[in-house]
Amino acid sequence: MSIYWELFIAFLKIGALSFGGGYAAVPLIQEEIVTQRAWLTMGEFTDLITVSQMTPGPIAVNSATFVGLRVAGPVGGVLASVASVLPAIILVSCISWLYFKYRSLAGLQSVLSTLRPAVVAMIATAGVSIMEHALWPTDVVALDHMSWHLLGIFVFCVFALVRLKWHPIAVIIFSGVLNVVAYGISLLFAGVGGL
Repeated sequence: MSIYWELFIAFLKIGALSFGGGYAAVPLIQEEIVTQRAWLTMGEFTDLITVSQMTPGPIAVNSATFVGLRVAGPVGGVLASVASVLPAIILVSCISWLYFKYRSLAGLQSVLSTLRPAVVAMIATAGVSIMEHALWPTDVVALDHMSWHLLGIFVFCVFALVRLKWHPIAVIIFSGVLNVVAYGISLLFAGVGGL
């Protein structure tokens, strides 16, 4: 099977099964890209999600473009991107027609409300997986292997978003600055220890 066809099928599957929006797609992307096909490592996948979140556009499309470019060059990027949105284009066209025709039915409202908890569970699973890899970069989940400065940045970011109502872009920039400062301090102490 050619790499182009494999990319197209992988992202067609992700696009077809990503119910609930961008974050709900993250576990599916991880399963296809990291676990099954090993196109990226878990560390690269975490970086991919970070970059995909910071750039304009849906996370699944940004991820598809990035992975396609990485695996098969510009043609792969285009194919993966098209494959990730194709199911949504078809489904939304059909569902919107059905929704406007039958929106007053109680059964339809019941189905939609039933799907919400599943979407929340998928988002939570993706968040926990990414946070675990970010806080324990050595893949050993133990307190003595935790990256404490990253935990501090995480707690501050949650506080800044929830309590201080900072704009998400400001939180991203500030967290990046904090991490650069922490890295500089660690280099300084490493240099002092080596003297």
